[in-house]
Amino acid sequence: MQTTIKQLAHQFFSEIQAIRHHIHAHPELSFQEFETAQFISNKLNEFGIEHKTGVAGTGIVALIKGKNPDHNCIALRADMDALPILEANDCSYASKNKGVMHACGHDVHSACLLGTAKILHATKDNWEGTIKLLFQPGEEKHPGGASLMIADKALENPKPNAIYALHVYPHLPVGYVGFKSGQYMASADEIYITIKGKGGHAALPHQTTDPISIAAQVLVALQQIVSRKANPLIPSVLSFGKIEGGFATNVIPEEVKILGTFRTMDETWRAEAHRLIKEITEGICQSYGAKADIEIPIGYPSLYNDPTLTEKASAWAADFLGKEQVITLDKRMAGEDFSFYTQHMPGCFFRIGTNTNNEKFTAPVHNDRFDIDERALEIGMSMMAWIAINALNTK
Repeated sequence: MQTTIKQLAHQFFSEIQAIRHHIHAHPELSFQEFETAQFISNKLNEFGIEHKTGVAGTGIVALIKGKNPDHNCIALRADMDALPILEANDCSYASKNKGVMHACGHDVHSACLLGTAKILHATKDNWEGTIKLLFQPGEEKHPGGASLMIADKALENPKPNAIYALHVYPHLPVGYVGFKSGQYMASADEIYITIKGKGGHAALPHQTTDPISIAAQVLVALQQIVSRKANPLIPSVLSFGKIEGGFATNVIPEEVKILGTFRTMDETWRAEAHRLIKEITEGICQSYGAKADIEIPIGYPSLYNDPTLTEKASAWAADFLGKEQVITLDKRMAGEDFSFYTQHMPGCFFRIGTNTNNEKFTAPVHNDRFDIDERALEIGMSMMAWIAINALNTK
């Protein structure tokens, strides 16, 4: 079976490469993936794979049934959305939608899953069970397409017993894959603070309640949360990426906005940190006669890779690619809405290498020059098919 999968992946490579080029050239932002979804649906129709469109807006759920479909069911997921980035790459498949770019590899994920689907469909007489394919919108934007797919019953009828997903990894050469059992990625919450004071002439500061100077003190004080309130053994990040306020050198504004993010891998500490952010901000503002509006919408939970699933998938990968091609990943403080699925069933989120000998295609994700060594497509689609078939025999 392993040989058959590799042969099919090689046979389908040019087609899947062309699919990736098309998706990359026509990126769409989160929850706006209408043309992408239609393109993927058309491909699934060409492959003869039954599917449902319009799930959570632009999502797609497909089913591939092998012999004895009730034997077991597992799910495979790919995301479809792009980022608001102006692409700097000069290639034939560069983005045609100015200011929108597949800079996180979701074009690769969708193309790989279509390749995997084609392989699984071609071999369905050789395995037992049902494989559910999830093409998901909006991974890059709150509240996360995964949560909306789940709410729209994407995990029902049939309900999978496990779920798997791959993700590009430009820090690893093509041909390698990486796994991490247990806690892998952080929860990700956005922070929106508006400090409201009293504006006026900069030459008469005593007649104002200066939200700029108050904002400066709030920013410095909030950094003490991680450095002095967090357990040093719990990964935590509190960063602020935007501060907005003011009009001129001689005008004190009425308000200042501060935007940031908090990330951790412990749910109890996550809630406590939210409380501290609000308490410290409100306390400082009150002491200077200002008011604070604070919003911390709950974002993606931390991503936990089921140890049993992950260890087995890592072993299957070693058997498929060679033991030396499989590495153990470090924890990451980035967020991923695949974590929503793992709250409902065991999951395994792994990485595929996409650079060339650590010399080419090394630009990180969310970068305007991100691209991949496309040999990763063949590895991604075949690896996912191999994992899926092995997973069906594991309950």
